[in-house]
Amino acid sequence: MKCKKGDRFLPNRCLMDLDKAHTLLTSKTPQFNTSSNFNQAYRQKLIENLSLDSQGRPFKIMVFRGSPKSSRKSIRFVDELRQEVAAIFEKDCKQTPYRCIPKGEKRVLDAPRLRNDYYSNIMSWGINNILAVALGPELYLWNSEDQAVHKLLQVRGGNDWPTSVTWSEDASTLAVGYMCSNLQLWDVESSKLIRSLQGHSGRIASTAWNGHILTSGSRDKSIINHDVRAANSLASCIKRHADEVCGLKWSTEGNRLASGGNENLLYIWEASKMSSSKFLHRLSDHCAAVKALAWCPYQNNVLASGGGLSDGCIKIWNTEKGICINNIETKAQICGLEWNRHHKEILSGHGYSIRENQNKLCLWRYPSMTKVGELGNHKSRIINLCQSPDGITVISAGADETLRFWDVFGPPTAGAGNSMVSDLQGLLSFRTSLLR
Repeated sequence: MKCKKGDRFLPNRCLMDLDKAHTLLTSKTPQFNTSSNFNQAYRQKLIENLSLDSQGRPFKIMVFRGSPKSSRKSIRFVDELRQEVAAIFEKDCKQTPYRCIPKGEKRVLDAPRLRNDYYSNIMSWGINNILAVALGPELYLWNSEDQAVHKLLQVRGGNDWPTSVTWSEDASTLAVGYMCSNLQLWDVESSKLIRSLQGHSGRIASTAWNGHILTSGSRDKSIINHDVRAANSLASCIKRHADEVCGLKWSTEGNRLASGGNENLLYIWEASKMSSSKFLHRLSDHCAAVKALAWCPYQNNVLASGGGLSDGCIKIWNTEKGICINNIETKAQICGLEWNRHHKEILSGHGYSIRENQNKLCLWRYPSMTKVGELGNHKSRIINLCQSPDGITVISAGADETLRFWDVFGPPTAGAGNSMVSDLQGLLSFRTSLLR
């Protein structure tokens, strides 16, 4: 390895005659002054420059500045501080659980005439922070900021009522499906009906938005995609299910649709191929109706599905390959699933059971699917679950005619992922440092 050329270390250049030095080095017949007086004076000046500073005080080259004792003290102080932080952190970890799960609900709202119907989906919380909920023949709007309640509509006659309620992605429109096959779009700000969409001949218990596409599932076994921008809104109609379509969910990217049916089947559809009625996967692992569906917010191709009373299983699917990657027996009817967007968890809402988890909310850690805890004060089965826009609060609608608010998903932890280490703890890390 070649060394780069560089200058030598010279303590002082100011007293050197560089021109004379250059001449002596390059001249072929160098002449030296042999005067002993000159040599003696030169030696004395050299000694002074090597041993004295500019003010005549003695100094040493490469002297160690500072007391070794004080340096060791400062290093020892940092080590002691790190050990104290580590002790406090370990003590907090032992005394405080990973995240406190609430023992009870934050709020309870009376919901008279809420129908005890497993197949219906009568609740939706929009990004405008307004909860829409159908109570019998009436549909109400509850503003979570000022707790104001507004009745949007009431169905006249005893044979019809809302069975599906879903906010659009921008919360500008509310889609309402009915028992008697009607599907309506409402402008909530003006409390006016925008339009009615046709195509179904049975109860519409499931609806899902994907941009300007509204997808509806019906007891007539069909799935219809409505382009709400067009005068003729019917974009495509699929008839693959052998029984009522009771669950619909579009993926976050909007490229895939999951549909669950009362014949125990789960279908995965690609948005680009729905007009041909060609499915991506047909999954038949459930033993009861598949109503509860939820796409994972941090793994695009992962879907959770829940089965009815005869099944009671939460299944986690890889929708790219069409395989079940995890299966948990909850031993209870699964009426709703909600992913935690702040922690890797999923919440299940349950109905009837002959063994356990009846009328309960169960929190599961993902991907191990070990149970974190359970909540439940409903006196009857849970019908629906929905999540607040900030992803912290979950509402459970029960057949006991109550809406219960649970702050079960938050708040998010500081830093990336599930890290519990604060900025101060990271700065004063008690791990051994490589350099001091």
